[in-house]
Amino acid sequence: QVQLVESGGGSVQSGGSLRLSCAASGSSYSRRCMGWFRQAPGKEREKVAGINSEGRTSYVDSVKGRFIISQDNAKNTLYLQMSSLKPEDTAMYYCAASANWAVDCLVPWYHYWGQGTQVTVSS
Repeated sequence: QVQLVESGGGSVQSGGSLRLSCAASGSSYSRRCMGWFRQAPGKEREKVAGINSEGRTSYVDSVKGRFIISQDNAKNTLYLQMSSLKPEDTAMYYCAASANWAVDCLVPWYHYWGQGTQVTVSS
């Protein structure tokens, strides 16, 4: 089992920055891929960024150059540094873990999910 707890969400103005954190516990074998996802009201959940156990990162096009995913293995913590935020980035952001390793961690099925943290960007 893996437990994931997100923090760091909030309200910012367009162009601002936020850093999300996700504290993970449980087997590292169940966390070969880690990812950030988001879901806006009335929309389907979408991928945002992923990172594998070797540190290789992947991003969806809409956040490339603005978001950075990273992990601190010593602290068992996943991060998402978000810059140049736009109103369309407004969503609930979820941290997730997959037991499946992949070169591109936007691809595998994710088994464990956090409860989410809200990000609101105003224009």
